[in-house]
Amino acid sequence: MLNFNSRSQTSAHVNAVIDAALVAANQATPPRSYLGGSRLGHACERALQFEFVKAPKDEGADFDGRLLRIFGIGHALEDVAVAWLRGAGFDLYTRRGGGEHGEQFGFSVAGGRIRGHVDGIFAGGPAIPGMAFPALWECKTMNAKAWRETSSKGVAAAKPIYAAQIAVYQAYMDAAVPGVADNPALFTAINKDTAELHHELVPFNAELAQRMSDRGVRILAATDAGELLPRVAAQADHFECRFCPWAKRCWAQPA
Repeated sequence: MLNFNSRSQTSAHVNAVIDAALVAANQATPPRSYLGGSRLGHACERALQFEFVKAPKDEGADFDGRLLRIFGIGHALEDVAVAWLRGAGFDLYTRRGGGEHGEQFGFSVAGGRIRGHVDGIFAGGPAIPGMAFPALWECKTMNAKAWRETSSKGVAAAKPIYAAQIAVYQAYMDAAVPGVADNPALFTAINKDTAELHHELVPFNAELAQRMSDRGVRILAATDAGELLPRVAAQADHFECRFCPWAKRCWAQPA
């Protein structure tokens, strides 16, 4: 006789309904109609094309409930970090007007086809060596392994996609927040396993921002022309390809 009251059965049943609700909500969310500025540093330009045109992902490659829970925890921890920084005396704005219901800070270029939304803007705060205001704030949550690598090597070496995002955001936000590209951004990484914090000042990298901007234009132009940009790798077993949700679609196409 099955014991439907066992702890394992209860956990499985509750998790199943939670995950089903998360997947349904995610599927009901309208997809982006633009190329995200946070994605321009992705290793593969062809993958960014597939993402931009909303090409169907390979079977089984959509976000499942567990991954959506990970995303949710990351968003919640960013809100906690905002409270910590404000409690420490930082004048941190995450939305226009300073309220919690205003429009998120962001930018839109290329006729709205490239957009980005920043985690926050510092208008002031405690005297921190090397920090000046206004300054961009970018926050990421990571598992312990990724956090240790980032805190030891720095964001540019450990997570180049984040470094590219910061540079692009500094460049495009400077028109709305004059001076934000003159001052280093503050990058915060939260260790989800231990609650350790890594904070790093990231000076504006104009050359990187220009390369990423040019990349965005190149992706849009190639997509408009119906051309596929090169893959990141020459072999399908490359690590980037193994985890790509469009791998089967990509490798069925010409090189």
